[in-house]
Amino acid sequence: MSSSKIITGLLIGAAAGAVLGILFAPEKGADTRKKISKKSADLTDSLKAKFNDLVDSISDQIETAKADAEDAIAEGKEKSTTAQSRIKHSLS
Repeated sequence: MSSSKIITGLLIGAAAGAVLGILFAPEKGADTRKKISKKSADLTDSLKAKFNDLVDSISDQIETAKADAEDAIAEGKEKSTTAQSRIKHSLS
């Protein structure tokens, strides 16, 4: 099972547990609604932070791959130029 599925399952379980705990707590309806609203906002903030971390990680990986590709292209061009030079020199 991938880590993203595990994290998603844990977050959903935590949210469901928090909502059920609040709903079955012996408090006024207004207090319960405030708690649900706060837990919902906390969960939303947590999910946004995790999403932003994921986007940053993917962006970093893309930049690394781009730099590696540019290095490989430069190395290929250099080897090509060297090979062409050797061929010209051997034909002379």
